[in-house]
Formats: sequence, structure tokens, C-alpha cells
Amino acid sequence: MITAGGYGIELSFSNYADSFLIPVNPDTIEIKESGDGKSYTVAGLGEINVIKAPKLTEISFSGIFPAYRYPFVIVKEDERLEPQHYLEKIRQWRERKRPIRFHAVSSTYVIDMPMSIERFEWKEEAGSPGDIQYQLSLKKYAFYAAKKVTIVPKVDSTGTSSEQEDSVQLQSDEPPRPDEREVPDTYVLRKGEGLWSAAQRVWGDGSRYPEIQEYNGIPDADLRRLPIGLVLKIPGGEADA
Repeated sequence: MITAGGYGIELSFSNYADSFLIPVNPDTIEIKESGDGKSYTVAGLGEINVIKAPKLTEISFSGIFPAYRYPFVIVKEDERLEPQHYLEKIRQWRERKRPIRFHAVSSTYVIDMPMSIERFEWKEEAGSPGDIQYQLSLKKYAFYAAKKVTIVPKVDSTGTSSEQEDSVQLQSDEPPRPDEREVPDTYVLRKGEGLWSAAQRVWGDGSRYPEIQEYNGIPDADLRRLPIGLVLKIPGGEADA
């Protein structure tokens, strides 16, 4: 996770159940925010422009997944993954057909939005064996859900149904944001994490950590000395479904 005052890009999946920091900050990040206006020619006025809702934001950048600890690598050595592991994560997230979260922080802006992986290309150059060069293109993901439709029958002055057509009313309340979280079978503790952090990342609610504690049979005396890399079984994960 990007620390306060830090600079970098973090990609995550299923509400931070899985995530990683981009190990080398890209030279440039291209952000495309286009409108969807239409131009028409009107007699006597000439060309006019009709403003419509903006298109979805597109973000693209390129960089490397390093095989070695270069001076320009910004992640700690114990947090740096092997290049093929970055590739596997992005492939797996894309195959799930669910949005990822793009979180970028710099001295001038903060971007935090759900996005879909539109294009992912990579290659290995002969001059830098082991390093993976990549290009990643993302598009903002807009959550959506069907609205309820209420049929309101028309009645006449006597209170009986009218022969006129019934009216259709759309429910005005905004639909709740769909849960983008998938409950994993297991969670691996990282440096500085405990059961509260695991519950927060898995369910978005750290107060549910006693469920993980009971499910894994962890005594209270061990809560403050859980080892890094401990594999926790998650109740309600895909294996339990």
C-alpha cells in the first residue's frame, strides 16, 4: 500500500484482497478524458455542438518488471515479486472479468478508481535478461444495476380502474454499488499485518477478525506474534461455497 506522502502506483483486486505496487514508476502516465459531444449543421446557424456526458476515463502507461534490485526500484526487496508473478497476477485478474482498482499518488494528484484491463502487452529484451517490459491500458469501470419499475394503475373519480394506459414510474433511488469483492480461500499475512488487517482486506471490515481467529484455531496469546507469510484459511471462501 502507498504510504502517506509516498509516490507510486498500486493495482489491487477484489477490494485489496490481492494487490501490488508497481516496482518502477513509469516515465509518463497518459490520461485521456474525452467528451462525447456531437456536431450538427443547422440552417441559418451553421455548425452547433451538443454537449453530452463525458466518455469513460482511459489511463495507459508502460514500464518494466525488474528481475534484479536496481537503484530505481521503489519497492522494498521483500515486497518485490519475480517478473513472471506480476504477469500471472494481471492475467488472473483479467480472466476473472471483474474490475481492478487503480490507485496513483503524486505531488500534484491522486487517482483512485475502479478500472477494467483493456490491453496488456509485454516482452523480454535481449539486453536485459529476466526483465519484463510491459504496456498497460485501463478504462474506468462504471458500476451499474437495473432499476425497479413500478406500474401505477390509473383510476377514475369513482376509484375504479380506468381504461386509460397505466403509467410507468422508475424508482428514483440510486442502486447500491455492487460488491466487487471475492472472498478468497486463504490470505497470506504480510509484514506489519495481523488478523484485523486480514479481515479488513478480505471483507472490508476489520472488526470481523475473530471469525478468522476461530476458524484457524489461533489462541489469544498468539495474536501479537503471528509470523510473516502465515497462510490463513478464510471462512466463507470459494472452497466453502
